[in-house]
Amino acid sequence: MKSGRLALCVILLAIGLVALNYLASAVPFRADATAGDIYTLSPGTKTILARLEEPIRLDFYFSAGAAGLRAQDKNYAARVEEMLRQYVRAGRGRVELSVIDPKPDTPAEEQAAAAGLAPQPLPTGETVYFGLVATHADKREVIEHFVPDREPFLEYDLTRAIHSVQLFTRPKLGLISALPLRAQPDFMAMQAGRMPRNQLVLAEWERNFEVVPVDAAAAELPGGLDALAVVHPPALPEKLQFAIDQFLLGGKPVFLALDPSARTVADRGRQQMMMGGPPPGATSDLPKLLAGWGLAYDPAHVVGDFQNATPVSTGDGRVGRFPHWVNVGRGDLDPGALATSQLESLLFVEPGAIGLKDGVTGLTLTPLARSSEQAGFIPASSLLFSGGEDAARSLTASGRKTIAAIVQGKFRTAFPEGAPKDLAPADEAAAPASDGATRGGPAGASDEPAGASAASAPPAPAALKESAGTSTLFVVADADWLMDSFSVRRLNFLGMEAYEPLNDNLAFATNAVEFVAGAQDLITLRGKDSSLRPFTVVRRMQATAQQRYQEQLSALEARLNEVQGKLAELQGRRTEGNRLVAPPEVTKAIEDFQRQQAAMRSERRQIRAALRADIEKLEYGLAALNLVLPVALVGAFGLWFRRHRRSGARA
Repeated sequence: MKSGRLALCVILLAIGLVALNYLASAVPFRADATAGDIYTLSPGTKTILARLEEPIRLDFYFSAGAAGLRAQDKNYAARVEEMLRQYVRAGRGRVELSVIDPKPDTPAEEQAAAAGLAPQPLPTGETVYFGLVATHADKREVIEHFVPDREPFLEYDLTRAIHSVQLFTRPKLGLISALPLRAQPDFMAMQAGRMPRNQLVLAEWERNFEVVPVDAAAAELPGGLDALAVVHPPALPEKLQFAIDQFLLGGKPVFLALDPSARTVADRGRQQMMMGGPPPGATSDLPKLLAGWGLAYDPAHVVGDFQNATPVSTGDGRVGRFPHWVNVGRGDLDPGALATSQLESLLFVEPGAIGLKDGVTGLTLTPLARSSEQAGFIPASSLLFSGGEDAARSLTASGRKTIAAIVQGKFRTAFPEGAPKDLAPADEAAAPASDGATRGGPAGASDEPAGASAASAPPAPAALKESAGTSTLFVVADADWLMDSFSVRRLNFLGMEAYEPLNDNLAFATNAVEFVAGAQDLITLRGKDSSLRPFTVVRRMQATAQQRYQEQLSALEARLNEVQGKLAELQGRRTEGNRLVAPPEVTKAIEDFQRQQAAMRSERRQIRAALRADIEKLEYGLAALNLVLPVALVGAFGLWFRRHRRSGARA
C-alpha cells in the first residue's frame, strides 16, 4: 500500500513539474535577474512592436542536430530563441515565430537556402544554418547568420529587421554635398571607354535609402525627408541653414561631415589654380549652426597624430609617415556604439576635431573615433602645398582629439531671433483701392470679405527654439574618408569590376547613415552585455600566479644569456683534442646556474600546483554550492510545509 502511494506521489510530482513548466512559459510576466537586463526588451523595441498593424512572421533557422556544433553556438542559439519569444510575448499576437531545424536534404534546408541564409561549414563537413527570416506580406528581411561576437547588438538587429520589413517604401535621405560623390559627365573619359562611376559610398546608401539631392542654393529642404546628410557643404544661404536647424530640432537626425582640409577638393582645385582658376574650396564649415548648437570646431587646424601616422608613398620612391593622415585602430574606436562596434580601422585624411563648447548643457557627446594621446594640431593652410614631413615639424602633441562623434539631447536653435528676414511671413495687406476701381467696383468692394485670402492660407508654423524631444547629430570632422581613393582598391575580376576594402571606411559610412536614417526608436537602442559570464576570479588568479613566476623566469633567462656569452668567449680555446678548456670560475658558474635552474623549475612546479589547487578548490566549492543549495532549499521548504500541516491538523 505504501509503495503504491509512493509511486502515485512520484507520478503526481512529475505531472506537477510538467504543468508548472507549461504555466511558467504561458505566463506573460518575466523577471530578468541578469546583469545588464539582457533578456528585457528596450522601450524603443516595445514601441515598434506596439505600432505593428499586421502580423509579422519570424522563421528562426538553426541546425540543432548537426554534429560538431560547439557548446557556445548551442548556448547562443538558445539565447536568440529566448529573445525571439520575448518579441512574441510583447507583440501580443502580431509576431509569429517558427523554429526550424533545416536538416540536410529536406525542404527546410531548401527554404533556408532560397531565403538567402548563409550556411557555415563545420570541421565534420556539415553545414550549419543559423539565421532569421522576417516576412510581412511579400516583403522579406534576412539576417544571414547570427554571430556570437555581435551579441550585445542582438536586440538592435532583431528590431531593425522587424521595423524594416513593414516599410513598403525606402526612407528618404536628403544629400547636400560639394564632394563629387555622384559621377560628373566626362566626355573625354567616355570617348576613351571609361564610364564615369559614382563613389561606392553613394551606391551603398542608394541600396537602402532613396537619396534625394538637395541644391546647396535652395531656400528649403524637400518635404518628406527622414534624414539629412550634409557632406563638405559649400557656403549655404541662411534660408537653407534655417531649414537644417529646424529639421534637427524637429527630431529628424542629421549626418554632418565637415573638413578643415579636404584633400580630394584641394588636389582638383590646385590644377584649376595653375590654370588661373579660383582657389579651391577645401575647407567646409557651418559656423552659425555649430555655434548655435553648442559645438566646437576649428576649420583652420588639422589633427596630426604621431602614433597613428599613415605610411604614404611620396612619389619619389620613398615612403613617408603622414601624421595628418590618421589611421584610427580598434583601440581608439568605441566598441559599445552600433556604428563602430565591429570595425577594425578607419582612415581620416587631414581631419579636424569636434567637441562641445564650454558651458553647454542638455547635450551628450559620445566619441566614436579618436586620435591617440600623441596628437596635436597643424595649420590647415600649411598643407595646401607642403608635404607630410614638413607638416610634422609644426606638430606638438597635446592629447586626444575626437574626430567622429554622436551628439544627442536637446539642441538650441542657431536662429534665436527667428527665421531670416526674407523668410518671415509677409505682412497681411489688402489689395490697392485702384485695383478694385479698375475692376469696375467701388474701392474695397469685392465679393470676398477683406482679409479672406490671407485667412484661407495656412499659418506658417512657429520656429522651434529648442528640440521638441531628443535630437541626434552624427558628426565627423573629415570628408575625404568617404571617397573611394581612401577606402577601397578597385579590381578587375574575370572582366567584372570588384573592389577590395583598404579599411572599414565604407562600412562606417553605411553604419552611420543606417543609424541616423532608422526610426527614432531604433536610434534609442543600445548595446547590452553578453550572456557569457567569464570566470574573472579564476582568470585573475591565473594572471597573478603567472606574474609571480614569470619575473623569476625572466631573471633565469638573463643569467642564462650571461653564461652563454662567457661560453662564446671560450669557443676558440681548444686543445689538440678539440676539448673545451674552461677556467675554474666559469665551471663553477655553470654548476651554480644548473643548480639554480633546477631549483627554479621546482619552484615553478610548486607555483603551478598551488594555482591548480586554488582553482580546483574554487570550482569544487561552486559545484558543491550548486548541488547542495537547491536540495537544502527544497528540504527546508518540505520541513516547513510538514510542520505547518501538522500544526493545522492539531488545530
